[in-house]
Formats: sequence, structure tokens, C-alpha cells
Amino acid sequence: MTLSRDEIDEFSKSMARAAGRDSQHVGEEHLVVSSDDAHWIETGSPSQIGLLLRIPARSVEFFLQKIPGGEGSDLHRHVHESVHFVRYGSGWSEIGDQRVRWSAGDFVYTPPWIWHRHYADEGPDVEMIVIENSRLLAALDATQRESMGNTSFADAFGEK
Repeated sequence: MTLSRDEIDEFSKSMARAAGRDSQHVGEEHLVVSSDDAHWIETGSPSQIGLLLRIPARSVEFFLQKIPGGEGSDLHRHVHESVHFVRYGSGWSEIGDQRVRWSAGDFVYTPPWIWHRHYADEGPDVEMIVIENSRLLAALDATQRESMGNTSFADAFGEK
């Protein structure tokens, strides 16, 4: 495989940026991003995801997630790890064959390639900050996500 001149130039620029880090000059824009700048998208389930696309991180992705009271996300799995920080509300998650409860202030870890679904308790909506290493895996062209839709782990795989 032969690289194009543009590909070689881009590689050279990235190497120069890395070498220039000793100067402590920060060239990235958007070191502070407001949650008000989130671009909210529908997910096909009652939950919504707020994209924070201006954060200049190269290996991790940050999202906001809202789950209406009494509702849940879709049952899905992905090859990246994820951590949900619960800002508001309470609920539970099905993570593989485990059912875990959480509330505001908790961190919820999901291992790679494990079927999982998050649910909000009846009452106030749940708001979470989601951190995942999907950008790193995307850079390696190693991302994958599957969804079973709005079904529970028990319905999809049977009771424990």
C-alpha cells in the first residue's frame, strides 16, 4: 500500500504536534464545553443521548443521557467500556446476568461486549454523564454496537 502525499503530510503534522507538547502551548479549542451545547438525539428507546462533540479528547467520548422516569434504554452491547455517572435520579441496570441499583452520585461500570440496559425508577427523570473509550477504538477501526431494542435481559436470555 502506498500512502498519498496528504496522508504523509498529516502524519508529519501529528508527529510535530506531539513533539511540540514540551512547549506547553495548548492548541485545542473548546477546553471548556457547556452541557447547554449538547446536541440531543433520539435513540429509538425512551432515552436520549446528548452529544458533546466539541470536547477535543482523542481516546474517550463524553455524552449526556436522559431516561424518563419509569422508562429504560435499549438492551445493547458494545466493544468499548463505559462508565455512567448518575447526576440526578435513581434506577437500576441489567449488566449481563447482574441487576444493580444506583442513585445520584454513583458510577456505573459496564464491561465490553456485555448486554446491558439502564432503567429509571418511577418519578423524576434520570440524568447521567457517560464516559467511554469509544474514540480510541474508533481510531483503531475496532468499534461495534448491537441492540435488541426495548426488551429486558430476562426476556432476551431467560431468568438467572
